[in-house]
Amino acid sequence: MPAIPSSLLEPVWVEFAALLPERDEFHPDHPLRCHRRCIPDRVVFEHLVAALVHGSGYERIATVGCSDSTIRRRLKDWARAGIAEQVHAVALAAYDRIIGLQLADIPTDGCITKAPCGGDKAGPSPVDRRKGGLKRSVATEGAGVPLGVVSAGANRHDSPLLGPTLQAATDQVGPYWPIDVTVHLDAGYDSRVTRTLLDGLGLHAAIARKGVPAPVQVGKRWVAERTHAWMNGYGKLRRCTDRDSKIVDFFLYLAAAFVTVRALIREARTRYRGQTRPTTRRLK
Repeated sequence: MPAIPSSLLEPVWVEFAALLPERDEFHPDHPLRCHRRCIPDRVVFEHLVAALVHGSGYERIATVGCSDSTIRRRLKDWARAGIAEQVHAVALAAYDRIIGLQLADIPTDGCITKAPCGGDKAGPSPVDRRKGGLKRSVATEGAGVPLGVVSAGANRHDSPLLGPTLQAATDQVGPYWPIDVTVHLDAGYDSRVTRTLLDGLGLHAAIARKGVPAPVQVGKRWVAERTHAWMNGYGKLRRCTDRDSKIVDFFLYLAAAFVTVRALIREARTRYRGQTRPTTRRLK
């Protein structure tokens, strides 16, 4: 049984493969060019998707046709090249062209997950007895499609991550935004520093006030919380065991690409009719 439905896997792989460099059948540095053939990129990609979905170690998902050392080596190369970020940007462009991004409202929020192995982006978690944790800050558009993702230690406050998160969203979407953009934030961002930052960027702020019950002033920021729930459906994001910051961001943006493509398919299903229009909301 595939880890991801083919309707999600195939579109992401097509864009992923288009960004990969050409690979010879044999390694060019080998003097005789007669050693074992290189593992195809598609095989390694499917193993990485399995690791993303199940959160398993590379030794557990390795098979006879693809060893864990091959997975780690190829993953490191792809993470250094920023392939996942580029695939996510392509998915956002497709969503904007077919459905349309709702950029007038930008809900932003943080989420703390486990990082038991430590690493560049791990820190003592304030909600898990100071065990290793990872904070993920996500800015979404009005419908919940993730625009920018930033990772940091779990002990980092949400407010200092707001600027890098909005910058990451700008890098993924592009510099052209609507004239009036409102950033929706919870009470954790209720500070003068946050308002000064948003004023400097020319953005409106809808920030919950400290001391007021959340249901009274929930506003539109619940969309970002739902996006975190979607991304937490991937095991590698719930419990990150990688120590390299580039690899951590690789899995974050790969999951964001899958979330974006899933949202695109679900929205396009009810807007565009045709002979091949699916008859069920379940993705297959």
